Amino acid sequence: MTDHLGDVARLTRVSKRLGGRPVLAGLDLGVRAGEVTALLGPNGAGKTTSVSLLTGRIAPDDGAATLFGLDPRRPAARRRMGVMLQSAGLPDVLTVAEVVTLQSGYYPDPRPLAETLALAGLSDLAERRCAALSGGQARRVHYALAICGRPDLLVLDEPTAAMDRGAARALWSTVRTLADEGAAILLTSHDLAEADALADRIVVMDAGRIVADDTSAAIRARAGGSVIRCRSTLTTAVAAHLPAAREGDREGADLRIVTADAVATARALLDVDPALTDLRIADATLEDAIAALLAAGQERIAA
Repeated sequence: MTDHLGDVARLTRVSKRLGGRPVLAGLDLGVRAGEVTALLGPNGAGKTTSVSLLTGRIAPDDGAATLFGLDPRRPAARRRMGVMLQSAGLPDVLTVAEVVTLQSGYYPDPRPLAETLALAGLSDLAERRCAALSGGQARRVHYALAICGRPDLLVLDEPTAAMDRGAARALWSTVRTLADEGAAILLTSHDLAEADALADRIVVMDAGRIVADDTSAAIRARAGGSVIRCRSTLTTAVAAHLPAAREGDREGADLRIVTADAVATARALLDVDPALTDLRIADATLEDAIAALLAAGQERIAA
């Protein structure tokens, strides 16, 4: 899924070492206008480093990072970007309206304050001091700071952490609206349900490389198949070697099997353990599919 002409931000054959350790080696990654791209993977996969390169916080050792065709460290490129970081703080003594107004002043054509507050679900909290905000409310302020300048690229790092589900869904709705209006959105999240709901495109990273780049539906179909859950005394090793099974593990008391052919696996499962109970079969989730992708990658490395 590569269209370099539509990329607003791009890493081209980028390599990066941190602390003497290789983190990225020859990575190619683009973020396109009008699209929500979710960058997913385990801790240490290279996601944070990739985002830092695209946003100009660090420079590549080799290869090129571009933002709107420019070096990401150039002010002309950075002023077209909004970033919502997971670890950013807020000034305790300022009100929500004051801190958003202050941030808006850095942009040539910011949104009106009322519009920014409404998009972030903060209209009723405009006069509250930041020190008095809950964790979820503070995240909404971070979101307001990221969108107040009408960014052409919006980078969201764990955007709904600490939010309740209602607030998270409201934020998802505005993110989709911004993408539909033409903004490029780059999302990193450990909440795979969030990524599944929001993203047009899923990029899965592992050990500094991209192992999948497609729609959520395509990744589920390619790597997931179906998931069988049941109560059984079978070992996970036996389960993983049933016909069409891709992996077997335990979820509490349940035996869980990811399979490419649920019927073939279930028939064999019943043959080897006719006493099993509570058999359930469902389509694989994005989490199931990504787990299968990462497990396959580790098997290739071990081989």
